[in-house]
Amino acid sequence: MFDVIVPCMFGLESVVSFEAESLGFFNVRAENGRVRFNCDGEGIARANIGLRTGERVLLCLAEFRAETFEELFQGVKNIDWQEWIGITDKFPVKGYSINSTLHSVPDCQAIIKKAVVEKLKSVHNISWFEESGNLYQIQFSIMKDMVSVMLDTTGTPLHKRGYREVSSAAPIKETIAAGLIDIARYKGDVPMHDPMCGSGTFVIEAAMRIKKAAPGLYRHFVSEQWPLISSEAWERVREEMKSAISRPAVTVTGSDIDASVVEIAKSNAEKAHVDDVTDFFVADVRDVKIEDGATIITNPPYGERLLDVESARELYRRMGRAFAPDKHKSFIISQDDEFEKFFGRPADKKRKIYNGMIRCYYYQYFKSVQK
Repeated sequence: MFDVIVPCMFGLESVVSFEAESLGFFNVRAENGRVRFNCDGEGIARANIGLRTGERVLLCLAEFRAETFEELFQGVKNIDWQEWIGITDKFPVKGYSINSTLHSVPDCQAIIKKAVVEKLKSVHNISWFEESGNLYQIQFSIMKDMVSVMLDTTGTPLHKRGYREVSSAAPIKETIAAGLIDIARYKGDVPMHDPMCGSGTFVIEAAMRIKKAAPGLYRHFVSEQWPLISSEAWERVREEMKSAISRPAVTVTGSDIDASVVEIAKSNAEKAHVDDVTDFFVADVRDVKIEDGATIITNPPYGERLLDVESARELYRRMGRAFAPDKHKSFIISQDDEFEKFFGRPADKKRKIYNGMIRCYYYQYFKSVQK
């Protein structure tokens, strides 16, 4: 069994934990900004292909306390690196340090690299490594003097699904969008609409979810080249997840005032293999007709992003008039602390979330919809 760490956006830990449990992983527990669980080699494939809301799948090889460079060096050298890294493989190092005695990241990188080289030299009896083979990206974190040493099994981050080669201004990350859809408990039992859809991320992620289409089916991961995780395991997981895809009864829709981004959204949906259950069209949020009973999930422009603050707040007023509380559940992400005032009513629930480095709130309106 491997000890796995999945970094995620602050505020989504419980969402990622639930997702990990639903994928069948063991001993799932949430920590600040990450989720941990145990799995086997096939589970590494399952996590990379199936997780919608995490950022990476990291194998934790060791954890120890280090307040000196010598303690860091010895802790890293004690790891059996030869079980993973071959004589010709690449093993760069990157990471971070927070509230720790060893605060210089470049120095920590150099010490960790030296420790790995010394261990491999002692095992293989060679003095130089060409690093031309498979990539084993070493990641480290040092928090309050506790060191975690990990291998990145993902490569390109999980939010890079492969469908969004072109995006509109200030898009939301795919993993965050998937997490917010999860928080909204959208299951595809009613229509969903994003009236400011931009490049279509919310619509596409919702469509993938209700089709039961795994987000990593059509991309590759760095650990597919690792001998310790068999190609048969990757193939089994992909075939299993392909067989789970279904055709939902509803269509997920999006609209935007900008015709050019609507075309981008249509193209992205086609790349994501969800164009059969999505529909995009041009409309102003003030005029769009949203089906009764539909769920609205959207990421409107906010002051520091695309509109000035006053324009953004006028948009919130229009949204408040357009999103009928007796007909729609509405879920809106905004960084404006006074959003509820301009929207015209208090949220039934709100949740702090980070969109990149921007602190936002996820305003949730769901209690007043007629059953």
